[in-house]
Amino acid sequence: MRIVIVGGVAGGMSCAARARRLDESAEIVVLERGAHVSFANCGLPYFVGGEIAEQSALLVQTPASLQAALALDVRTGHEVTAVDGDAKTVTVASAAGIDTLSYDALVLAPGAVAATPSIEGLASPRLRTLRSVEDAVALRERVDGGARRAVVLGAGFIGLEAAEALAHRGLHTTVVEFAPHVLPPLEEELAALVDAELRSLGIDVRVGTAATAIESGEESDVVVLDDGTRLDADLVVLSVGVRPDTAVFEAAGVACVRGAMVVDEHGRTSLPGVYAVGDATASVDAVTGAVRPVALAGPANRAGRLVADAILRPERARPIPQPVGTAIVRVGDLTVALTGANRSALAAAGIAADTLHLHPGQHAGYFPGAAQIHIVAHVRRDDGLLLGAQAVGADGVDKRIDVLATAIRAGWGVEELIDLDLAYAPPYGSAKDPVNMIGMVGENVRTGALRLWYAQDLDDVAGSALILDVRTPAEVATGHLPGALTIAHTALRARLDEVRAAAAGRPVRVMCQSGVRSAIAHRMLVQAGFDSASLSGGMLTLRAVLGDRGDDVLAFGPGVAGRRSASLVHP
Repeated sequence: MRIVIVGGVAGGMSCAARARRLDESAEIVVLERGAHVSFANCGLPYFVGGEIAEQSALLVQTPASLQAALALDVRTGHEVTAVDGDAKTVTVASAAGIDTLSYDALVLAPGAVAATPSIEGLASPRLRTLRSVEDAVALRERVDGGARRAVVLGAGFIGLEAAEALAHRGLHTTVVEFAPHVLPPLEEELAALVDAELRSLGIDVRVGTAATAIESGEESDVVVLDDGTRLDADLVVLSVGVRPDTAVFEAAGVACVRGAMVVDEHGRTSLPGVYAVGDATASVDAVTGAVRPVALAGPANRAGRLVADAILRPERARPIPQPVGTAIVRVGDLTVALTGANRSALAAAGIAADTLHLHPGQHAGYFPGAAQIHIVAHVRRDDGLLLGAQAVGADGVDKRIDVLATAIRAGWGVEELIDLDLAYAPPYGSAKDPVNMIGMVGENVRTGALRLWYAQDLDDVAGSALILDVRTPAEVATGHLPGALTIAHTALRARLDEVRAAAAGRPVRVMCQSGVRSAIAHRMLVQAGFDSASLSGGMLTLRAVLGDRGDDVLAFGPGVAGRRSASLVHP
C-alpha cells in the first residue's frame, strides 16, 4: 500500500508516524511544500524573543531522522498542484520539475495560511507573518539588527505572543486589533485584565481600529490606522487570522465549507480514498455544533493518529472527537486559558446559559504567594451542563482549565464538579479547589439558592433597584457606585429595616468585592422577604467591565479621588 500525505508538521507527521507503527510494509510518502517537515510552530514567537536561543531547537525532526527512525520517504520542497481522484494520482512540483505520484490512500494536511487584509503596502520588506521558521528567523534578524519599533496587526494568541516577545527584546511595541478588545475569543471582563498586563509590559494597545495602509520608506514603515493614527515601525507582524489552504483540493472536487474541507468522523473527504486532518478541515464544535476550522496543534495531532487507524485498521478505528477548543497563552506574568464555548458563541447558537464569575485563590490563602484566579464559566440553563470556561491568573490557571476541559468532554453538569477529588496541600490548592467552587456556585444558581445580576446590566439595575454594597468602609473608599447604600455584611442583620426603607419597594441588588459576601447577604435578604440578587464576580468583575469608564462611573473616597485600582489582577 502507498500512503501519500500532503503536508507535515502536526497532523501529517502524526499520521505518517502512526501509519508506520501499524504497517511496516506500507510505502509512506510525505510531500511538504516548505523546507521543514516537522518544526515547533508554537515555539516561533519564543525564538523571536530569545527564550529559545537556537534555531535548531525548533526543528523536531528532519527528513533524514524520519527516514532512519520510521523509514518514511519525506520530500521537502514538493508542492502538490493537482489531485485526480478518479486516477488516484497527485501532481507534484519541485525543483526537479513536475511529477505524478499514485496513491492507495491520500491524506491532506495542508494546514492554513495567514489571512491577508485588503490594505495597501503588504509587500513591504519589513512585514512578516509568523507561521514558519523562515518568518521567525527574519524577524529575529531584524530585531538583532537594531529594530526599535514594532507594530503587531492582530491581538489573537500568536499576535500577543509576538508582541510580548518583541517587548521583551526592548522594542517599543504597538498591538492593533479591530475587535473591541484583545484576544477576541476571551470574555470582555477577562480581556480587560490582559489589556492591563500588556500595558504594564510597555505595550501600546489599540483596539476597535484597523490598519488601512503600510507606507514603506527607505529605512522604516508607517502603519496608518483607520482613526488617522500613524505608527512608525521598523518591523510589522501580520497576525490577523488564518484561512484553510485548500484551493487545490477544492478544485479537485473535495467538498468544502467556507474553504475548509468537510470530513466524516474518520477523516474521510468526499473523494474516495482521500482523508484530511488539521487546520484545513471543518470541525463540528462539541458544545454549539458550529462548523468551522480549529487551528490548534493538539486536535491536529490526535486526528492524524486516528486517520492512520482508519486507513490501516478500520475495524478498530475510533472516531475523531469533536474539539472543545482548549487553548492557553502567556501574557507577561499572566496565564490566559479557555475551553468550550464563550458567551457570543452560545448566543449565536441560541443556547440559554447562566454565567458564573469567581475570583478564588490558586492555593490556600494563608500560604505565602496566594494570588487570585479570575474565572468565567457558562452553564446551560435547562440542565446545568458545563458549556465553557475561561480563566486568567498568575498561577494555577492551566490545571484548572484542563480539569474543566475534561469535564466538558465528559458531558458533565456543573454540580458534578463539587465532588471531584482533587489534589490538595497548601502550596498547591485549597480543600475547596476553584473547580469545586465553580460547582458549588453553579448548584446554588440552579437550585435557586443564589440569584445573580451582571455588571453588563449596571445601567438598567441602577435605574430600577437599590444597589447595596456590603464591603467594608475601607473597601468602599477605593471606589463605589454613587447612590449605593453601603452596609458591611457583618452589620446587615441588624440594619434590615434601613435597607427596607431605602429600597422603598424596589428590588435590592447586592454587591461586594468578589461575590462571596454578597451571596451571604443575598441569603439574608431573601429570607427577610426582599427581591434580591448578587452581583456575579463583585467589584472585581465590575471594574473589568467598566474599563476606562471606571473613573467616570465610580466615586472615590478622600485621597483616592479619580484613581482606578492600581491592579485589576492583583487587588
